[in-house]
Amino acid sequence: MARELDFVGIEEILRTARFEECKLLWSSSNYVYLAVLCSDQDEQVAAVYKPEAGETPLWDFPGGLYRREVAAYELSKLIGWNFVPPTVVRAEGPQGVGSLQLYVDHDRESHFFSQREDAELVPQLQRMAVFDYVTNNADRKGGHCLLDGVNRIWGIDHGLCFHTDYKMRTVIWDWAEESIAQPWLDDVNALADTLENDEEATAALRTLLNEDELDGVIERSRDLVKSGLFPVPGPHRSYPWPLV
Repeated sequence: MARELDFVGIEEILRTARFEECKLLWSSSNYVYLAVLCSDQDEQVAAVYKPEAGETPLWDFPGGLYRREVAAYELSKLIGWNFVPPTVVRAEGPQGVGSLQLYVDHDRESHFFSQREDAELVPQLQRMAVFDYVTNNADRKGGHCLLDGVNRIWGIDHGLCFHTDYKMRTVIWDWAEESIAQPWLDDVNALADTLENDEEATAALRTLLNEDELDGVIERSRDLVKSGLFPVPGPHRSYPWPLV
């Protein structure tokens, strides 16, 4: 991951390249696969495949969590932060429809609890906390923060986002009630404006989320801009388990 990614090019490969390998990752609660894709130009790409058929039913989230994975990526592009690896809907995977996300080569010993000790990494984690509030992320574990070879932190596992009820569960509460950087607030405000007024720019999101879910993103964005502060843990269970 040393070079800047061609997001559009990678999206195309993820959508169209053939599956060469597809191995189950044993450590996941849902059926999650590590796939190797090969494009028509013989370019190989590793990707994480999450089929709808392998999702564990949840009482509070409807099926189709893979769509929320893709929606988080689309929202990260729309806000201009681009820290979610390229993720697309793949209709004809080996196990059926699901999400397909670029695999990020990362330091497997690194996670949020070690990253927060590095002052140079803190701004990336703080911005991720802002994103998690806007998307209502109910599952930000420490291991969902991947540090690549150029000190860039990538956020993964966004299947439990965008619920219309407040469900934020995260390990990133370190900066609760501190002021959010104004440029990030400006980005969040612009995101809300775009969601309200630009149907063309938000067309991809509207195929993945319903109107109530999108309205929730707008409402949380406006609330965050108004307060200007990092959120605080709520009255419900505010930490995921396990923490990493």
